[in-house]
Amino acid sequence: MDRAVRTLNLMPYRADQSANTADMTELHLPQDPFHRRLHHIAPAGLNDETAQTSGMFRRAAISGASVGSTRLWMGQTHVAPATMSANHHHGDSETAIYIVSGTPSFVFLDVEGEEPREIRIDTKPGDYIFVPPFVPHREENPDPDTEAVVVIARSSQEAIVVNLPKLAW
Repeated sequence: MDRAVRTLNLMPYRADQSANTADMTELHLPQDPFHRRLHHIAPAGLNDETAQTSGMFRRAAISGASVGSTRLWMGQTHVAPATMSANHHHGDSETAIYIVSGTPSFVFLDVEGEEPREIRIDTKPGDYIFVPPFVPHREENPDPDTEAVVVIARSSQEAIVVNLPKLAW
């Protein structure tokens, strides 16, 4: 797919030079209207018509359907108190997770040692988690009273979720 590119070439600026912006930048506007504007998605614009896993509730913000993205999916996930998700992976998507509220745990099977064993990563607001492609895992919210909310970004335009019977590869 041929895409026009927006470029901004900046030249070094010294305090003793005049700032003539016409000389400092070169701008090429994209050919298609989609790439000419930013997209704002307010909380009311989140969409729950996305792949789901039991024990969690996902809401899409940035996707191919919402803004026409081709290489990124981003949204919120809510995990109710005292709940765990089903085991799952996200296909060939890399997944980054930011903890907004609550204290969710992320569980995966470590197969590097002599015997596979479950590893639990406990998090708090402000933490980040990276989930490589195809790694089976689950989210848990051990708090009996507080919902956990996370923001998820994936390296695909849609939310790929492959639910699994167990964490094993």
